[in-house]
Amino acid sequence: MKTNSIFKRKFILPACIIGLASLLSSCLKDTGSDYSPPVSLVSFFQASPDQTSLSLYLNNNKVNVGPIAYGTGLDYFRAYSGLRNVNVNTYGVNNQVFTDTVTLKPDQIYSLFLTNKANQSELVVLKDTITQPQPNTASVRFIDLSPDAPNVDLVLNNDPTVTNKTYKGFSKFLPVTGNSVYSIQVKQAGTNTVLATLDNITFSSNRVYTIIFAGRLAGATPADQPAIFYVTNAYY
Repeated sequence: MKTNSIFKRKFILPACIIGLASLLSSCLKDTGSDYSPPVSLVSFFQASPDQTSLSLYLNNNKVNVGPIAYGTGLDYFRAYSGLRNVNVNTYGVNNQVFTDTVTLKPDQIYSLFLTNKANQSELVVLKDTITQPQPNTASVRFIDLSPDAPNVDLVLNNDPTVTNKTYKGFSKFLPVTGNSVYSIQVKQAGTNTVLATLDNITFSSNRVYTIIFAGRLAGATPADQPAIFYVTNAYY
């Protein structure tokens, strides 16, 4: 049984873009032109445990300033819509380690996840449908990004909240009690075999979260083995 538990920083969806369709363009810098190019919102999370620190490019435009290490990522940022090349390079040295394409639709929100081993990297793209949670609740989504784990269940305070997810499988955003402390476990589906644990996490009311299961059962070091991360997608 492996119970490697890791907590990392949170993503925040800025308050000015919660009402996305009408407000996304208003967050752009005024260029004095009547033309506003179509824009999407994109976040990025590095879930490939044996990658070095990385840089993210959309086409030739570098997105990050500092290095993107395993278990960290980028908050939502504005990106021009349409077909975009997603290029991931080693930070500093700038050698390309991964490339793919993604189609971004105008006024839509996306989460990108880099996953699998360094020599088998894959990009998982989720279209995020984010709505304000009901009073006194938070919203939680789960994604399984551990390539060699069996099917898994997400268990919150001993309650199987999401069940039987395969690698790259994910749930919709689900309501949970807000302003409450949670023990988060990922278990082998249908069993009590714990693969990773993250304790004493508070999900605040009126916030939207994604819980990420990453790492590999065959990880060579404790840092590469199964772990749980979470990010905050939005707050109200």
